[in-house]
Amino acid sequence: MAAAGCYLLWGLVPLYWKQLAAIDPLELIAHRHLWSLLLLGGLLVATGEGWSSALGALSTIRGAARLLVAALLLTTNWLVYVWGVNTGHILETSLGYFLVPLISVLAGRFLLGEQLRRVQWIAVGLAALGVGSMVVVVQGGRVPWIALALAGSWSSYSVMRKRSALGAIPGLAVETLLLAPVALGFLVWKQAQGTGALGRLDVGTHALLVSSGVITAIPLLLFAHAARRIRLSTLGVTQYLAPTLQWAIGVWVYHEPVQRERLFGFALIWVALGIYSVDNLRAAAAGVAAPSPVAPSRHSAR
Repeated sequence: MAAAGCYLLWGLVPLYWKQLAAIDPLELIAHRHLWSLLLLGGLLVATGEGWSSALGALSTIRGAARLLVAALLLTTNWLVYVWGVNTGHILETSLGYFLVPLISVLAGRFLLGEQLRRVQWIAVGLAALGVGSMVVVVQGGRVPWIALALAGSWSSYSVMRKRSALGAIPGLAVETLLLAPVALGFLVWKQAQGTGALGRLDVGTHALLVSSGVITAIPLLLFAHAARRIRLSTLGVTQYLAPTLQWAIGVWVYHEPVQRERLFGFALIWVALGIYSVDNLRAAAAGVAAPSPVAPSRHSAR
């Protein structure tokens, strides 16, 4: 339920970012860091977890480096996505998130040791064929760098979160904390240059900008909760909910052009999702035990 909830929210989020299209994407990301950190810090206090466990993960160079890498991957994903949505590339951003489950399934198999049944491999193959047709036919030979950047950064971040021993709230709090000084410095510089968004917007847009912490933190918390409790391959397939909604919004709300060939790839992906889901249900009914999620690395908690 947490995984489905986060992907439904991510599927609808282009509607939110489009309202802030007049603001520099870098500035939007800086605001996301600071407002998310404020919200997460409050949640740490409210839940009684405090900052001790979160900051304890920074006590070793190795632990701090892992969290910094995760923070950079997450920031890259944020920036590319917001830029893509606000420059009229919602369909290509959806293609990026159609690629993510394939990479996540393969990462679960080859990096985390999760096993796939034969039917599941067939589903992965069909999904790969669907995405491949989108890339080759729809992109016309042009490298879809937005899609590839989104898929690569998010899949890598998923692996980092899967291996993290930190809980959802402390983990996200540390990730935003690490880059908060850079974000704050950038916003101060923008304001000093007279180009910052604060003070130049109407009340409604200010409210939307401040809400970026809520928009960012809630689905990420749901994702982090799910990533540590279910198989990465299952998490990857559930991911198809978000790009499906994004694709629909791009076509029917913002009227981005869509070729007939893209519909063929889209259909193959959903057939693959159906096969994978039915196989999981049959295995559960037959009492076939799924492999347990890989235990988080102890080093990441230090």
